[in-house]
Amino acid sequence: MKLVGKPISLARALNIKRRSFFGQAVLSAAEMGRRNRNRQKNQQDRDGKSGGKDRDSAAWGAGYSEIIKENKLFEHYYQEQKIVPEGEFQQFMDTMREPLPATIRITGYKSHAKEILHCLKEKYFKDIQDLEIDGQRIEAPQPLSWYPDELAWHTNMSRKIIRKSPLLEKFHQFLVSETESGNISRQEAVSMIPPLLLKIEPHHKILDMCAAPGSKTAQLIEMLHSDMNVPFPEGFVIANDVDNKRCYLLVHQAKRLNSPCVMVINHDASSIPRFQVDSDGRKEVLFYDRILCDVPCSGDGTMRKNIDVWKKWTTSNSLQLHGLQLRIAVRGVEQLAVGGRMVYSTCSLNPIEDEAVIAALLEKSEGALELADASADLLGLKWMPGMTSWKLMTKTGEWYTSWSEVPSSRHTQIRPTMFPPTDPEKLKEMKLERCMRILPHHQDTGGFFVAVLVKKAPMPWNRQYPKIRHKEADVAPSANTPPADPPPAEELAPESQPADPEPEGRPLEVAVKKDGVCGPPPSKKMKLFGFKEDPFVFLSEDDPVFAPIQAFYNLSPTFPKLNVLTRTHEGKKRNLYMVSKELRNVLLNNSEKMKVINTGVKVWSRNNDGEEFGCAFRLAQEGIYTLFPYIGARVVDISVEDIKVLLTQENPFLSKLESEAQAQAKKLTMGSIVLRYQPDAQNPGVPQCPIELCGWRGKASIRAFVPKNERFHYLRMVGVEMFLGKQGKGARGSGEAGESPTPPAEEARKVKAEEEGEAKVDEVSDGENGDPHDDGQSGDTEAAMQS
Repeated sequence: MKLVGKPISLARALNIKRRSFFGQAVLSAAEMGRRNRNRQKNQQDRDGKSGGKDRDSAAWGAGYSEIIKENKLFEHYYQEQKIVPEGEFQQFMDTMREPLPATIRITGYKSHAKEILHCLKEKYFKDIQDLEIDGQRIEAPQPLSWYPDELAWHTNMSRKIIRKSPLLEKFHQFLVSETESGNISRQEAVSMIPPLLLKIEPHHKILDMCAAPGSKTAQLIEMLHSDMNVPFPEGFVIANDVDNKRCYLLVHQAKRLNSPCVMVINHDASSIPRFQVDSDGRKEVLFYDRILCDVPCSGDGTMRKNIDVWKKWTTSNSLQLHGLQLRIAVRGVEQLAVGGRMVYSTCSLNPIEDEAVIAALLEKSEGALELADASADLLGLKWMPGMTSWKLMTKTGEWYTSWSEVPSSRHTQIRPTMFPPTDPEKLKEMKLERCMRILPHHQDTGGFFVAVLVKKAPMPWNRQYPKIRHKEADVAPSANTPPADPPPAEELAPESQPADPEPEGRPLEVAVKKDGVCGPPPSKKMKLFGFKEDPFVFLSEDDPVFAPIQAFYNLSPTFPKLNVLTRTHEGKKRNLYMVSKELRNVLLNNSEKMKVINTGVKVWSRNNDGEEFGCAFRLAQEGIYTLFPYIGARVVDISVEDIKVLLTQENPFLSKLESEAQAQAKKLTMGSIVLRYQPDAQNPGVPQCPIELCGWRGKASIRAFVPKNERFHYLRMVGVEMFLGKQGKGARGSGEAGESPTPPAEEARKVKAEEEGEAKVDEVSDGENGDPHDDGQSGDTEAAMQS
């Protein structure tokens, strides 16, 4: 597939922003093909007029000069809405026309975060400051004042400058490599706000309703794993997206963090089914402690990076999206546990998509929801209070300030929920000023809106329980239960009414129809589309595959065997994965009503030749941090110098390791091993975090099985800088010794004779457990990290 003469990967082709300017889903393959052919034709026409000079041969700064950043309707609309303080509108518009600065976030839950931060501060930030590129002076990167622990940084460089400038080649490669390894996220600053306001704790059950492309999901996972010493937190993250193709981009993002507590599912967020879990032998409804409701929106807060918005923006976008946004928000609060917290967010500045949705939600809740005051949660963040008055403008320019002014001919496009409440007392009780609108010119960011909702009681349309059959007897609702009808159909669209109105906070059994009392309506038939997924099959405790693994690795008796799953019913199991106990509960009880795209982290891969050494499964690097606490054998302690040897040479001889590692390795039989580095607190010059690498003990050599980008990451930690040559050909290294590492191919040839008869290790791709087009070790980072 080609776009403007440049080849792109499928991952990039799939990375079309969820917040479509027209509220559309991702383009179909046919639509995308037509667009690409038109672009190619237009490019050829331009090339013909310009003497054949295309963007590939142009200077690195060339590209989008033909797009004019002007939209009079946009300016007129927001001047009338008064979202910007008096006297600041011109500054607001000037900032909107500037490129968005690049921001990066360091993965906070990994013990390596401090090492990466040290590397950034002491090397890369010092190398790039005081540079001048295309007439622009590069300022030293600064930490975001409101993000905890200096784990998020911003600079005055745009993404385009970082990507294209030859002077920043090493810094760009560092970002790409560390992003692929899951240690850094290149994420827009305002996109980092919603997960922080959720106040995640390791025991929370979390739902991300519109998760793709996954940068916020990654933050949720990080917070869930805030304690690295706990391999299986009690909580989990269920990440959902309506678009099947974008779910695989979401999988690619989540897999970087190697968590056993994440599940990616594919449902329409406005009618996402309620799930059940086993609790002490009874079925209960799964309610979430935290919900992120980052809804599809018109995206006019992203003009600084999505410049197409300038020519495509119109007021009809928000009118078309308002109903969908409200339905998604309603479905979210229905599934929120009492006492739980939901964050509603958009990258739109439009009150029709922001305060109007929140006001309608609060009104329908009849006191069950409350806007939380989050003003003290992110000290240092500048934001504007939510609006209590706004008006509506049609595509043709008519203004309406209330529903009573709207002619009946427009009732299909304009709804009562788009206007502010008319009752002053009700408006005051809502406290809409607690909503937060981030304006681009205040802290050089994108535009954003966020509101924090706390659930105080069940939603009114869920309070009247249907009859429930228990094992002993039919139990009718309490006489004290206040009756409440669902909201009128004209106010709440059918998709957002509870498709299965189960009682909140009570055990669920089978609802029955008796004596004229109706049970829940039949749930909608789920539409399955996209790639056909392999089944998730949990292994039994006495599965024959466990005995050799248990003996070979001396697994702890506390190892949770029941949490191991595979993706095949028949034949030999290629890979074994692990999930947390809580996610296993969800999977086993909802297989018929949910479409699971991916879950679990890979811990073992089949190595057929390994059977002769005692075990047919080798350890997988992805799951080593989950699995290592349970491994009692086949561990080799290594030093910093050993790490350099193992990660720069393909099959080094045992004799190249230091004496302690040599002695330990010689005592082991051939097969899979763990290479463990333990920090030395007395030596501040070495990494101060533990490192576990998967390896293979051969006859006379030892090998590390670590993906390329992770190799680069660990080498940077020990002082060896790896970067690709021009056009990505070959890898060069520089370190303390000042010499390049031995090329892997040459080292492999040296060892080949000695290694005759050594087991060949299968490198099995991850296609069966995620994106069929992703091998789990490579990808288009530029595309995948857009947020």
